Amino acid sequence: MLTQFARENGFHVVDEYVDDGWSGTNFERPSFQKMMDDIESGRVNCIITKDLSRFGREHVMMDYYLEYYSPEKKVRYIAVSDGEDTEKGLSDFVPFKNLFNEWFAKDTSRKIKTSMNAKFRAGEHTCAYAPIGYKKNPDIKNKLMIDEETRWIVKKIFELALLGNGASKIMKLLIADRVPTPSYLNYKRFGTFSNIYADAPEEKAWEWNIGQVKSILKDETYIGNSVHYRQTKASFKSKRRVYRDRSEWLTVEGTHEPIISKSDFDNVQGQLASRRREKKDFTTQVFAGLLKCSGCGWALTYATHKRKDGTYGYYKCGKYSMYGKGYCSNHHIHYDTLYAYVLSRLQYWSKQAHTDEEKLLKKLLNAGDRESGAIRKKQENDLKCAEKRRAELDNLFTRLYEDWVAGRITEYNFNMLSAKYQDEQAQLDEQLNVLKAKLNETRQTSTDAEKWISYIRETAYPTELTAPLLNTLIEKIVVHDAVKMEDGTKEQEIEIYYRFIGKIE
Repeated sequence: MLTQFARENGFHVVDEYVDDGWSGTNFERPSFQKMMDDIESGRVNCIITKDLSRFGREHVMMDYYLEYYSPEKKVRYIAVSDGEDTEKGLSDFVPFKNLFNEWFAKDTSRKIKTSMNAKFRAGEHTCAYAPIGYKKNPDIKNKLMIDEETRWIVKKIFELALLGNGASKIMKLLIADRVPTPSYLNYKRFGTFSNIYADAPEEKAWEWNIGQVKSILKDETYIGNSVHYRQTKASFKSKRRVYRDRSEWLTVEGTHEPIISKSDFDNVQGQLASRRREKKDFTTQVFAGLLKCSGCGWALTYATHKRKDGTYGYYKCGKYSMYGKGYCSNHHIHYDTLYAYVLSRLQYWSKQAHTDEEKLLKKLLNAGDRESGAIRKKQENDLKCAEKRRAELDNLFTRLYEDWVAGRITEYNFNMLSAKYQDEQAQLDEQLNVLKAKLNETRQTSTDAEKWISYIRETAYPTELTAPLLNTLIEKIVVHDAVKMEDGTKEQEIEIYYRFIGKIE
């Protein structure tokens, strides 16, 4: 239809932009962003869609693109079926159409959620792919059945765990035995993940990681249960996944045949918990969860090395340890070196907080302004857009009332549209409150800095490091690779990002 329209009206088609499988409420769609890039580069000066909903289903952003972006960039927009054309002037009903398009997306999302919830409670297991060890029942929709070709992998992992092996050891044994990973099996069977495995070396097929092993060991699917709502979307407009508290999960028992007995599963969970407790000692775990590799972003893991003069501890890149130099370099640092450096920095800041708090506060504020400036600018733009839309709603109400009084619209339409606009006003008021709160949080640099100073003052010149102390004051520590200098000595950069205030050195 669009091709015919372009041909009949003499338009030169530069490109076509298609975002199948993406929600219209999301303007981060890949092809949409490509179209925006082409507009910015001057390749495109006209956009044609079937109707307004094909451009987007989020009324605030639609208003922005139609009323501000298009005129500013001198880009013409045509919605063929809706008969809208920015060159001829948009009709007064465009805001209503955009609102209805968003409402339709919201209503569809609600109906889908209700339907999925009913399926979950009925014991159905809706999924794109069955977890390893299972396959979809060809005769019963949304039902799992044991896959005899892969169940041995699950049983092998649990048997190794019951023998006392941790996730790391199990991972190494699976790699040594060349056991295929779940994603590789899906690639061989269904052709998925071809971007990973198509041209990859043979060993990629059994490249397990600790996360995969732990996920299988903790998955109640293998005792016959179906667990739902572990994650959810932030809203029907967002693709971002949010992890939910375990108390909010929905567990339906006995939905399919188990591979692992309940007693063996419980024993493994107990072993996993006990292994975590055994490692909580101040000698090796005070930095747990804080250390990151500057090269790949993975966490650094603790290890020990024996030599003639004794045993020393050190931290090394987890990805390098797991996969070797093809994935990252050997970022590592001695435990004693790291301990001494971090302690010295905290002692330095503690001294500053006690001797000249005002000077320290000024320094922290200067550092915070540099990092939060870009975030604050975007938040201010979002707030401005929402406030403008809120003012426009008031004007739309006035015009709507005038149209009703003049007989240009029926009372039924007036009441229906009034209700929709009132709902939008309520949502917009809530959105404005959220945006203002976020902006205030970004502007809380002074409060955050003062809070951090109060915490560092309470340490009163620390003489040792503890996990509670580090987690109170520090967000993360990024370790760089050591660099050998001309005189033979080595220098190593360590970046400390403090809570509330970020990096200040």
